[in-house]
This record gives sequence, structure tokens and C-alpha cells, in this order.
Amino acid sequence: MTNATIKSNDFIALSEIAIHDADLQSAVNIGTHRAYQKRIKAMFAHGEEYGEALRRQAATIKRKALNQLPELLEQAESTLTANGCTVLWAVDADEANRHVLDIVRQHDVKTVTKSKSMLTEEIGLNHALQSEAVRVVETDLGEFIIQLNDEPPSHIIAPVIHKTKPEIRDIFVRELNMTPTDDAGEMVAFARKHLRQDFLNADMGISGGNFVIAETGTIGLVMNEGNGRMVTSMPEVHVALVGIEKVIATREDYALLTQVLPRSGTGQNLTVYTNMINGPRRDNEHDGPRHVYVIFVDNGRSDIYTTDYAEALACIRC
Repeated sequence: MTNATIKSNDFIALSEIAIHDADLQSAVNIGTHRAYQKRIKAMFAHGEEYGEALRRQAATIKRKALNQLPELLEQAESTLTANGCTVLWAVDADEANRHVLDIVRQHDVKTVTKSKSMLTEEIGLNHALQSEAVRVVETDLGEFIIQLNDEPPSHIIAPVIHKTKPEIRDIFVRELNMTPTDDAGEMVAFARKHLRQDFLNADMGISGGNFVIAETGTIGLVMNEGNGRMVTSMPEVHVALVGIEKVIATREDYALLTQVLPRSGTGQNLTVYTNMINGPRRDNEHDGPRHVYVIFVDNGRSDIYTTDYAEALACIRC
């Protein structure tokens, strides 16, 4: 089933099938149990009081940023532009996709590599690109697997949590002609080798943005795979699509939030890669993208900004 065919009215029927799928239940139970235990260990390693204090401080930072959101967005546009980025604004998904397609045409893009981004899932970007004959390659391992299987992610952090190792093996065998193996390390090495040429040859890289620091015009990205760093540094063009609620005020705010997010999201003190992107390559630099576009996306966020649901915008999606 593709993204385009999923309807909310199908939820009950699909969930009835899912709860009787023993393999799916096993995969989800193992994955969620491990994730929960790791989160508790990381968040409260120094005691419950310390962990709760981290959460309260993070919430305060985000709420303060939301209270100043119009001003911070204007500041972010100014500092990003000063850093050499092109800043665009999208009121909804259609406008966001049109911006990306305009950039594709401007730079004659044929192949796009993507790092994991829930915002691009939200706006249906892959379908928009593919409708214009642009080849789109998901490079996060989990997203890569489910793209091969033509299905959407099942979780914002662990998109392939619903698949067992044998199911993933069978997808690689069927779609990529991998020699059958039950060794997870061999599967990962096979996927890495398969993706290598796409990293080297892509015309454009697309990412999300965990945070944008208004003070410095910096895009903050956290990830556990090197794909994100290659997507944002190897192609000539980098496009970051960011929800307007992801803007924060200062580097100090970022330093706190980038500790809370991995602790709560993946049970780590820090993710393996923590990237801070400050614009395209400078004249004296020999690598990095020549063009960086930042697209701030509303898509309904401002509709809840002054309502009781505004608290949802404080979520850092860990």
C-alpha cells in the first residue's frame, strides 16, 4: 500500500489485520520495549529529579520560543540569509512542494538523496518529486527499507519498527537481488554499498531540521547514521524543509535541547552525529553544497498557534 492510498477510514480494518499478525506484533513489542528501557535509563541516569528538571527546562525554552515566534522567524530569515542561504516560505504543503520543484528545475536536478524527515512525509514531497520524473532515494536505513517495500514509515523515529529481520532480508533479496543472509551486519553493509553511488552522484540533498537557531542562522540536525551528513554536504544543492515551530532563540537553548531530544527519543546522551549547518561553502572551502535553501513550512501550524492546541508546537518530536 502506498502513501497515496492510505485513508484514515481504513484504520479500523487495517488495525484488525495488524493485531493478528504475529510477526508484526513480535517486532513492535521487542522494539518498543527496548526503546522504553533505553529512554528511562538515559533520561534518569542521574536521578528522577535531574531528568524531570531537564524536561521542564526544555519545555520552558520551547514555550518561550513560541511566545516570540514571529520575531524569531524574522531573525532566523535575516541570519540565514546573511550566512548565504536562500530562505523561502510555504503556507501549505502545495506551496512547499512547488518551491522544491522550482529549485529542481533551476538546478536541473535528476536525482535527490534524502535524509529522514517527517515534514517531507507530512507534505507528500516524494510523490511530488516523482510526478516530475525526479528519482528520490531515501538514505536513512529504515526509510530506505520501507521505500523499497513501497509503504510509509510506521514511527517517527523507528520507521521500520514493524518489520522483522527475516522480512527485511526478503525485501533486500526481492528488490536488490541481495544474496540471502540472516546476518544483520551483512545486510547493513549491503545497503551501505548499494547507496554509495547515490551519495556520490546525487544532484540535490534534502533534509529536515530538528532546530533552527535564530541567533546564528544555524540548522541543527541530529542523527545516528552518516547518511544525513552526506546528504547535506555532498550534493551541489541542499534543501532543508523546516516547520516554523522548530525555530529557537540561542545557542544555549540548542545546547540543552540537543541533550534532551536523544535521551528521550533513542536513549542516548547524544546521537552519533550532531550537525550544525551554517550555510553553503565559502569561497575558500573545497567541499559542501554551493546552494542551501531553507523552506519554512506552516501547513496549519499558525492555525493552532493561538488555540488550546498550541502546546503541540512545543513538541521536539523525540
